[in-house]
Amino acid sequence: MTYRATTPQDGRQDSTAGALAAERRRLINLAYRMLGSLAEAEDVVQETYARWYAMPARQREAVASPGGWLTKVAGRICLDVLRSARTRRERYVGEWVPEPLPAHAEWPAGGADGGTADPADRVTLDESVGMAFLVVLESMTPAERVAFVLHDVFRYPFGEVADIVGRTPAACRQLAASARRRVDASRPPRSPSAQRAGVVREFKQAWQAADISALIGLLDPDATAVGDGGGRVTALPHPIEGAERIARFFAARTLPGRLALRECTVNGQPGLAAHLDGTVVSVYAFDIVDGRIHRIWAVLNPEKAPAVAGGMTGAAAAGLRRVRARRPCRRSADEGPRRRRTVPRSPTSRRARPAPGADQRACAVERGSDVSMPSTNRRTWSSTGSAPVTAMV
Repeated sequence: MTYRATTPQDGRQDSTAGALAAERRRLINLAYRMLGSLAEAEDVVQETYARWYAMPARQREAVASPGGWLTKVAGRICLDVLRSARTRRERYVGEWVPEPLPAHAEWPAGGADGGTADPADRVTLDESVGMAFLVVLESMTPAERVAFVLHDVFRYPFGEVADIVGRTPAACRQLAASARRRVDASRPPRSPSAQRAGVVREFKQAWQAADISALIGLLDPDATAVGDGGGRVTALPHPIEGAERIARFFAARTLPGRLALRECTVNGQPGLAAHLDGTVVSVYAFDIVDGRIHRIWAVLNPEKAPAVAGGMTGAAAAGLRRVRARRPCRRSADEGPRRRRTVPRSPTSRRARPAPGADQRACAVERGSDVSMPSTNRRTWSSTGSAPVTAMV
């Protein structure tokens, strides 16, 4: 084996490579807080490093601060992603909830080989990744969000923020101040951590027992529950408001012996994960104020891996979606009357429609309910009559 002597230039390259590798964790943390999506954050970081290595070696050596360069490029990519995300999320089926983040090793590992090389392991869990905080960030403009995260969360000076956002330092100061007012206005008094964990535990027990009275007692009278299925699985298209409606909704959705609810950490706060056959199929985050649940966010979209799909990819994830699609539908009394499904037909089609049997009346034109928040789901068609989409009624 031949060994090559290390020159001073080689030493500098090794030092730079080590510094670049150390920056990856910080960039993941930065991008996740800006985007609210771990998958998008990982894509941003990959693109940032791709641009770095696409530069000629002489140009890379001329960069005085590689970490500063990476931050600047990642921030600008995040800004572009946020601008396009506003348009994409307007077309998103149902409610959009930030991607849930597990505590290290609490949820199933991401690969079939049991590896733990997951971007989530590189995100620091603190108040700035709480679900309530990320939801507030979603209400900001892209420039406000980037300026606020860079300055208030990561303590970058406004001079550097201005270089990333493309505004003057004074304008960035105004953007951050506007974002700060939004955060302060939506930040209620926090309950102690032990109390929050106790409330979530009691909610889990009441849900499993289908105890409506106990659920109502744990919920704020003006509580809101939001479900995110992304059009992939069953989820209500609009939030449920009011303690009694939410309590009845959850009490009607229990699967004794099949669905296991387990306490876990979601974005640094006490939450729940619903398991089916050892696989996480939905995740629940809670906002608890004065000992009562003020908001519930349910993430059921299997594309928001590794949280909902349990880290499964390929055939395994597709198989889980097929199982969900075959489940019989259920309906609660408060979901309103069933609406008729209209299927576009060819003008020349004259086939007689068969008389509906019992099984057809139940679920022939409806897809199955999700295991964690079962509800009536059906396949409807777009106005062009081409592609089916999942909708709730």
